[in-house]
Amino acid sequence: MTITFRCPPELADTLPRPIPAVEGLPEWFKAMPQRAFSELLNSEQLTVKKCPPFIDAMTCGYLIPLASDLRVENGEFSWDREVPAGSLFAAPHSPIDFHDNSQVTGSPFFEEDRVLIKFNGFWTIELPEGYSLLVTHPLNREDLPFRTLTGLVDADRYRDNFLNFPARWRDPDFNGVLPAGTPVAQCVPVLRKEWPARFETIQADDAERMNALRYELAGERDVYRRRFRASKR
Repeated sequence: MTITFRCPPELADTLPRPIPAVEGLPEWFKAMPQRAFSELLNSEQLTVKKCPPFIDAMTCGYLIPLASDLRVENGEFSWDREVPAGSLFAAPHSPIDFHDNSQVTGSPFFEEDRVLIKFNGFWTIELPEGYSLLVTHPLNREDLPFRTLTGLVDADRYRDNFLNFPARWRDPDFNGVLPAGTPVAQCVPVLRKEWPARFETIQADDAERMNALRYELAGERDVYRRRFRASKR
């Protein structure tokens, strides 16, 4: 199963490439401790650095990088980016664009005096037949001064145009530079399939297994990691 990224040939040597999310863990995650003392519980507790579901979410799929340095000063965005001429019609040059706030009227994203930014994409993305691409904010990345909106793209069919990434700038006090390569979206292939629901009660063998597992979880650490966590790569 292969995900194919394509960019204009004139950008092939300079454009930051999407990377496997496992290679893009932020420095704060690498630096955080595995255990921390809880004054409330008066004992040492495992941090999310030891939580497999938390880590697996952050490391699934691919991260889409910001195309160039983006300077933000008092709410104004600027960049310095030279783009060679190419053969593609109306290909964007700037790393960002915007969506008028009228496009989110009635939603929680609407603010009277603010537009949504849009990170321009310079890669097309192709998936195998039957797969869609879940595009969302880089998972568990509350350190970023924006929040990318979530969408689902049928990238096995819609594969001949760039994908762009609308986002709400959520830190009006941010001043500084977002460097090229900053992750602006996380993309995860998902199988396009209907999932009928079934509802049951927990009893008999199900209840016995649940009680045994809960007893084990109460007495040991790393049960999920050792017994249930599937290899992701």
